[in-house]
Amino acid sequence: MLGMDALTLEDGELFHDRKGRAKPLPAPLAPIADSHGHLTSFRRHDASIAICRAALAGVRLLVVPVDPVDEVPRKFSTVQALLSWLDEQVERAAGRLDECAEHGLVPPEFPGRDVPDLVDNVRIVAGAHPYGAAELTDEALARLDVLLDSPRCVGVGEIGLDFGPYNELPTDVQEAAFRVQLRIAHERDLPVELHIRDNPDDPDAQAHVLAARVLAEEGVPERGCDLHCFTQGPDVMAPFVDLGCHVAFGGAMTFNRSDDIREAAALCPVEQLLCETDAPYMAPVPLRGEECEPAMVAFTLARLAEVREADGHARQSTYDACWRNARRLFSL
Repeated sequence: MLGMDALTLEDGELFHDRKGRAKPLPAPLAPIADSHGHLTSFRRHDASIAICRAALAGVRLLVVPVDPVDEVPRKFSTVQALLSWLDEQVERAAGRLDECAEHGLVPPEFPGRDVPDLVDNVRIVAGAHPYGAAELTDEALARLDVLLDSPRCVGVGEIGLDFGPYNELPTDVQEAAFRVQLRIAHERDLPVELHIRDNPDDPDAQAHVLAARVLAEEGVPERGCDLHCFTQGPDVMAPFVDLGCHVAFGGAMTFNRSDDIREAAALCPVEQLLCETDAPYMAPVPLRGEECEPAMVAFTLARLAEVREADGHARQSTYDACWRNARRLFSL
């Protein structure tokens, strides 16, 4: 069983920066949803500890993307092995939380709200990332079907287009995989989580332009759409908002030079607002440079609420909206 030192609680704080300075978590004004946090990609963290820490930070919903191309068979031999591993991490996290309770450390309560414990609300979305678009074979689609049949599954994703420096696949290959998976979402009556990345040297944001066109042509799934890890400004966001998509803001929104992302966050309609980590990537300030984990969504959400407060929106309304929107999008 986990020793309390593994939770870095010697001074009562979950988080410390690289110099060992405590970084107290913001008090959650509502239950928190991390709408996109990977658990299979950690290099330094244990997934069960990450779930435990997220619960202690006030997270009550975690949506974990899983990929039938990248994770099966590269990380797990079969889909069932992946799903069993996730079940095991959740079970271990529940045990760790019991141990924490013995030391007086418990997740925050939200009086007057009927909310599930995090260990009862770890969900998945399943889809082939654009990096794997060329490998979306019949076999991969069969694996995707099994993932989508899981009781944990609440959507299709992350799917989309990546024109960034790490993906050399032709546009037509990526677009074809994107369309196929959008159609699957329609057929299964599921929402989608989108991964859209532009070439950093492209001022016209062509990946987003094409993605919006594909969505308009194929139709946004009736259950909804989440523009995951949004890192652009209001002009790029606008067509997706007009299509009814949710927009999820992550750690990049907290970075010093991210004024354009913060402007978009301030202008995003409240009923389309989400917050995420994209763990283990892009840890938010004040932990930038660390390996990100779902608990850190508490810092991102606090900054999001601060940004929107400066634009006239009460902090409480931002917290409430992000929780409400995530539950509605994923039909929870």
